[in-house]
Amino acid sequence: MDDCTLPVMNTGLRGVDIASSKICDVQGKKGKLIYRGFLIQDLAQKANFEEICFLLLYERLPKKDELKDFEQSLKQKRQVPENVFSFLKTLPIDMNPMDVLQMATPLLIQNDTNIGKSGVENTLYSAENLIAGMATITAAWGRIRNNKEVIEPNNDLNHAANFLYMLNGEIPDDETAHFFDTGLVLHAEHSFNASTFTARQVASTRAHIYAAISAAIGSLSGALHGGANVRVMKMLKEIGSVDKIDNYINNILSSGGLIMGLGHAVYQTDDPRALILAPMSKRMGQIANQPIWYELSRALEKKGKAAFKAKKQREIFCNVDFYSASLFYAMGIETDLFSPLFAISRVSGWAAHVIEEQFAMAAPKPSLYRPGAEYVGDYCGPDECVYTDLDER
Repeated sequence: MDDCTLPVMNTGLRGVDIASSKICDVQGKKGKLIYRGFLIQDLAQKANFEEICFLLLYERLPKKDELKDFEQSLKQKRQVPENVFSFLKTLPIDMNPMDVLQMATPLLIQNDTNIGKSGVENTLYSAENLIAGMATITAAWGRIRNNKEVIEPNNDLNHAANFLYMLNGEIPDDETAHFFDTGLVLHAEHSFNASTFTARQVASTRAHIYAAISAAIGSLSGALHGGANVRVMKMLKEIGSVDKIDNYINNILSSGGLIMGLGHAVYQTDDPRALILAPMSKRMGQIANQPIWYELSRALEKKGKAAFKAKKQREIFCNVDFYSASLFYAMGIETDLFSPLFAISRVSGWAAHVIEEQFAMAAPKPSLYRPGAEYVGDYCGPDECVYTDLDER
């Protein structure tokens, strides 16, 4: 392989359209994110997470009575089988929460009397079971690993407020609950990102939705996909104070490193979600009496963009993780739960894509994802190897 020259490949399928979809449009040059025709700015301002789930799953915004019924259906599915909690209690408390979520999510099948039945209605039921159940699992693990009792769902609360209640044991104030709800709205869908493509690829085999969502969770757990806001928070803690930002930026750029939360594979302007999250981060810091994290983020954004442009001769922009880190941290959420928070929101988008993959006849797509690969050989090169008996090697 020393003298081997590999062909230039279009790796990672970047820039390659592999299917049609009616769910989400990401217009990177314009900084637009659209869920089923609706701008994310409008949805974040006017809709709650349950409305977004309905929109993604049922292809339209709900009427008032439909939303009420949908919310009630999710509430009925919050209660997961008791043996799920028993399983969680057997796990080491230092396990990665994403690994825990990926292992526990398939156990929600026990609550699903429709599993194995074909048809979009049955899959929609399963999607609701996953949206409700994954939130319960995440909150439960957050308590079990801290040697606290699991808290029963409070059906007087909406999805966002109930999650915070089950996690922390206290009903959140209205403003905090609203900010968390908006955070769920902003993370619900983002077209064919790595985890969504994983879910669709599994769904294309006609595996059930629990298999597809579990695979998507695994994809999200990877360092190059989920967890960026965890690294943003680690970075902010490492910097510690505004007067240390310049030195931090100089060290990062001179060593070829990255300023976490700046830069995106798609957007060529600030991520529209970051623009919505920033003022919430500021206000949440005030509520929690922790203004330092927003102040650090704001100063780092300004200085980091300027330094990057001066050194690289091009601009860099904020992504969704840059301000979600300080927002969730000010809520008192442990940093290693940030990726599960992503998952309990994005499951709504994943489920919509599974349904589109398996049932939407109007959206042209492959019947089974099966990409090719150009074989470049192994230690024999591109030619066939001659087998040598074991004693003669």
